[in-house]
Amino acid sequence: MAKHIGIVASSCEGAALCYRRICQAAAQRMGPYRHPEISLHNLPLADYVDAINEGAWERIGDMMLHSARRLAAAGADFVITPDNTLHHAQPHAAAGLPIPWLSMIELVADRIAADEHKAVGLLGTRFVMSGSAYQSILGLRGIPVFIPNDERIAKLDRIIFDELVYGILKQESRDLYVEAIEDFEQRGCSAVILGGTELPLLVRQEDSSLAMYDSTSILALAALEFALAEG
Repeated sequence: MAKHIGIVASSCEGAALCYRRICQAAAQRMGPYRHPEISLHNLPLADYVDAINEGAWERIGDMMLHSARRLAAAGADFVITPDNTLHHAQPHAAAGLPIPWLSMIELVADRIAADEHKAVGLLGTRFVMSGSAYQSILGLRGIPVFIPNDERIAKLDRIIFDELVYGILKQESRDLYVEAIEDFEQRGCSAVILGGTELPLLVRQEDSSLAMYDSTSILALAALEFALAEG
């Protein structure tokens, strides 16, 4: 019997995309219309955004843990968080939970290391690009992480918070992300991380000259594998 997946959500667009990709992949593995039991809980995105802007990461971890405990009480066997920014607080939240919590950032890093990339570019929110989560875990694997300049970071961050979390997709916004990817290639990167859960809605592999690591899909497929694994 498949394990019950719990989704600790923040952005509705990112969480819905992750849920959809789990179900689409499950139908191929389990048969038409079949997928594991999945539950989702989220507090308002506004609460997370306020805490992020204040740098209140312990409070963010507490909010994530609140959702995770609700999911565990509903029968979830493990939880995932389809939000790269919130993963800065995931270790704090996971420490208070008796069921497994899969780390999206570790899963992405494992894939990149397995594919033997020497340098990667990182796209996401300002907190992801300027933070230390991907940089630390990939740095331990000897893989440098490149980010855009400050001006470009501000533009890309605005697109996520003003457009993508509302499901707004604009060609001019896609063009800005493609320009950032092209800059990574010129700087010696062989791959790019879509470190924003909503970014796959806007940027596709065919838009990129680099190998693309879609954190949302990587997490969704790993969650399905974990749910279907024995033991």
